Amino acid sequence: MNGRLSQDGGILYEETDVEIDEDEDVSAVAETAAPGPVLDWAETSAIPDGLRGAELIQAFVKLLPNSPGVYRMFNEAGDVLYVGKARSLKKRVSNYAQGRVHSNRLTKMVRETAHMEFVTTRTEIEALLLEANLIKRLRPRFNVLLRDDKSFPYILVTGDTRAPALYKHRGARSRKGSYFGPFASAGAVGRTINSLQRAFLLRTCTDSVFESRTRPCLLHQIKRCAAPCTHEVSDADYAELVTEANDFLSGKSQAVKATIASAMSEASENLDFERAALYRDRLAALSHVQSHQGINPSGVDEADVFAIHHEGGVSCIQVFFFRTGQNWGNRAYFPKADPSLPSAEVLAAFLAQFYDDKPCPRQILLCETVEEQELLGAALTEKSGYKVSILVPQRGEKKDLVDHAVANAREAHGRKLAETASQSRLLDGFAETFKLSYVPRRIEIYDNSHIMGTNAVGGMVVAGPEGFVKGQYRKFNIKSTDITPGDDFGMMKEVMTRRFSRLLKEEGKPDRTAEPVEDAAFPAWPDVILIDGGQGQMSAVRAILKELDIEDCVTAIGVAKGVDRDAGRERFFPPGSPGFTLPPRDPVLYFIQRLRDEAHRFAIGSHRARRKKEMVKNPLDEIAGIGPTRKRALLHHFGTAKAVSRAAFSDLMAVGGISEAVARLVYDHFHDDGTK
Repeated sequence: MNGRLSQDGGILYEETDVEIDEDEDVSAVAETAAPGPVLDWAETSAIPDGLRGAELIQAFVKLLPNSPGVYRMFNEAGDVLYVGKARSLKKRVSNYAQGRVHSNRLTKMVRETAHMEFVTTRTEIEALLLEANLIKRLRPRFNVLLRDDKSFPYILVTGDTRAPALYKHRGARSRKGSYFGPFASAGAVGRTINSLQRAFLLRTCTDSVFESRTRPCLLHQIKRCAAPCTHEVSDADYAELVTEANDFLSGKSQAVKATIASAMSEASENLDFERAALYRDRLAALSHVQSHQGINPSGVDEADVFAIHHEGGVSCIQVFFFRTGQNWGNRAYFPKADPSLPSAEVLAAFLAQFYDDKPCPRQILLCETVEEQELLGAALTEKSGYKVSILVPQRGEKKDLVDHAVANAREAHGRKLAETASQSRLLDGFAETFKLSYVPRRIEIYDNSHIMGTNAVGGMVVAGPEGFVKGQYRKFNIKSTDITPGDDFGMMKEVMTRRFSRLLKEEGKPDRTAEPVEDAAFPAWPDVILIDGGQGQMSAVRAILKELDIEDCVTAIGVAKGVDRDAGRERFFPPGSPGFTLPPRDPVLYFIQRLRDEAHRFAIGSHRARRKKEMVKNPLDEIAGIGPTRKRALLHHFGTAKAVSRAAFSDLMAVGGISEAVARLVYDHFHDDGTK
């Protein structure tokens, strides 16, 4: 038994400093996050070995203090079953040992508990923040889990260059500038930036392109950039455009529109119709931004709106983002939760995890009151450094926003159930068609893409009970120099070898004799792999699987293109079969075509991205010791890489920041005759 309790008096949650790994001891995290020793109980030696479940928990309860903290429950294998927080560890944990009002979920969790670990905190607020952090990192089986937790995109107006640029931004806000968001999706950011370009004519090019331009680009010609790179607009006038863009994104849209409308009227009165038309187009672009934002409430400046719809064992949480009085999009989430949990409990757990690594607005609007709502508001206030209000509006404009979110949650929930049911039927049909003894939970589809063997890429897409799992997609840049250009067999052999060698190393061989766990996580091993190819391709693939001793772990099926490459006439090659076709309107046929087309799309996209990168590759990138700063200095001095390659040694020496040794390095790279 290894129950541990931090005696330091508390953990203060720090988003950037506390990194928790599944195999990491929480007591070690406590020691890192807050000062003070960590105590290993001497009393735990008195707990008899072999105790499990309620008996084990009862033994630990006797040692627990009446202070706030966080507890973890583990199974025999050391997997985290549950993470919880408590105002009083002793009282909270003792509830598990009584067994009077347990649901089936809690009964099962208690029965599987083999040991526990504890950390005390100074306050219940700190316990709540630590609990959310641990749940997100450890993903315990019996907790409500936030899925699809990607970072949100923002709009960045840079502030560290002569002419600020307009960018889409994700991740840490390390660059100087103004950040606006969050937006619900990258598409919402892209559409907004396109309209802002037409409205404010700000540049969107990279700094290196900006510094190397000698004439305006196409965006200036189509009136989407003021071209500050070549001083087509003065720095003062461009700074005014930047100020207007910042004001618009900060919520002063009406003032900005009034200013532009006034300038348009003035230009028209002065018969400067060309300038008036420019202002007219800018006004139209601003109206386009707002018209595509849907609801724009006048009384809600900054808020996130949450609504949950819980039915059929599935919860859908719809989130709307309002910033500066503008609607910046919405997103639907489907957290993993036990079907027996009430919607308010699911929503409360979701909120704590949602804001674990995201900035919080000053107001959060909910469709229903959640458990410990005041505590959550206090925790978010402490984390954010400003007052955060959590409200359940009963009337007025805020109530209308919540009702709109509820309607969207209900619709998204219905679509999800329909898609899941359809996918389940298709997987059942797939198993029946190919005579599988089980319904596959993970299908991997492979395809290669290249042009005459160049920039070859292998693509792997993944599908499961809920559709395509894009977070599991992988691409394989073909590295082998022994493969003949265009050798699809050789490429597939490399992809298969790399994929399954790594899988064996990281996960080990799967146990196909074990009974499937109903609520188990998405498997790492595929049940079925689909290969775009016929008997020859499949022979090569099965030889690799046999070589790795995993031919019994994975079912490999070939999908050969039909006669004249017609869709609907594909031939399938499962193990031990000479091949067969499916009826033209068979739903399983359509399903496999969709899987294959997605693999084809992904492989081609990866190939094109690699080819594009090769095409724009600068010769200076190949010179060891030439980093971005020296590269920028050379291009700024000579204009192009071609001019650098033709430059004399003395000319290279004249470039600021280029020493004699570096000049020799650059010169020797482009000349092999030893001359200067």
